[in-house]
Amino acid sequence: MLHDRVLVRLTPEEGERRSSGGIVIPATAQMARRLAWGDVLGAGTNVRNVKVGDRVLFNPDDQLEVEVKGQMYLVIRERDLHAIASERTEHGTGLYL
Repeated sequence: MLHDRVLVRLTPEEGERRSSGGIVIPATAQMARRLAWGDVLGAGTNVRNVKVGDRVLFNPDDQLEVEVKGQMYLVIRERDLHAIASERTEHGTGLYL
C-alpha cells in the first residue's frame, strides 16, 4: 500500500441479529446506511495510527473495491476510518472500542 492508504477485508456479517428488545432481524432485511468492521491487511508508509491486524470501523459504501486472487478487499484512506478496536493502551487512556 502507498501513502495513507489501508487495505481492509470486510468482516462477514453473522446473518440474522436480535434487537435490544429481542426482535429477530433476518440477514436479508434492508438496513439504513451502516458502518462496518474490517481487518487491516496492509498499511501505507504514511499511515500513523493503524497497524496490520487491527479491526477498524468505516463506511463501506464510500470506498474502492479491489479483487486480489479471487478475494474482495477495500482500499481506504486513513482519514476515512472512524474507530480502531484495540487493546493497546501505551498512548492513551485505554478507552477504545
